[in-house]
Amino acid sequence: MRFSAFASVLAAGLSLAVAPVANAEETGGDHSAHAAASGPAMWKVADEDTTIYLFGTVHILPKEVEWMDATILAALASSDILVTELPMDDAAEAELQQLTMTKAMLPVATTLRSLLSEDQVTSYEAAFGKLGIPPVAVKQFDSFKPWFAGITLSMLPLLQQGYTPDKGVEKVLLSKAGTIERGALETPAFQIGIFDNLPQASQIAFLMDAVEGIDEVTSALDQMVDAWVTGDADALAGIMNEGMGDPAMSEALLYSRNANWADWIETRLAEPGTVFVAVGAGHLAGERSVQEALAEKGIVTARIK
Repeated sequence: MRFSAFASVLAAGLSLAVAPVANAEETGGDHSAHAAASGPAMWKVADEDTTIYLFGTVHILPKEVEWMDATILAALASSDILVTELPMDDAAEAELQQLTMTKAMLPVATTLRSLLSEDQVTSYEAAFGKLGIPPVAVKQFDSFKPWFAGITLSMLPLLQQGYTPDKGVEKVLLSKAGTIERGALETPAFQIGIFDNLPQASQIAFLMDAVEGIDEVTSALDQMVDAWVTGDADALAGIMNEGMGDPAMSEALLYSRNANWADWIETRLAEPGTVFVAVGAGHLAGERSVQEALAEKGIVTARIK
């Protein structure tokens, strides 16, 4: 189940831009315990004329979480460019929404529930019921692929319990970045392809993981946020490793992207300047992390916070 929580964080920007769901309003869950935090971790890669900060983010957070501090602000202020996973502008959001609504559709003669077993359909419908989504609204998903429904079912409980993308780390960093140049590691088309190119069996497994964990996804993410906001990368890695059940999903969402980003960092080191890279915290913790991929290239990553 925990992988559903982790995947929902990775896909937060995607799902919130496109999910056609009713009754997703917040109920204001109590997340005040997160507020007494010491601050998330940050790393640095550097050579003679280039510094690259690596800061792990959470794309969707409760309103109460306070994490910004002087060290993070100083690193951001000293940087020439802020690099996020996706472009963070209106044009990219519109492209992401358009691509998703095209790629997420099943062939005309196929329905989502036709891809599931009878027991899976029963569980799937019950999960929406637990969230207060009426059957008529659930029918909206009959035309969509399993990965899209899985993202939505991963996200809805978080939204209903007070998590919001408006407090996501990238949004806060952008508000503090001023006129710093913006960059991105991936395109909207690439991120959509991560999910859409998964084997159908992996998509269904992802969907059913979200279904079966519907009652626990918020508490699981709470634990991830607690580990992140206190800078406990080992605990975050442990939580992640509990959920690495589907090799295709793990490779697509985590490992291949970590390797790609390590390649990007290696190339960027050849260009002078200071770069602030902000990516999901799960990519900077655990096995086959970005840091491990860099180490295989002989590039040293130093934790500075």
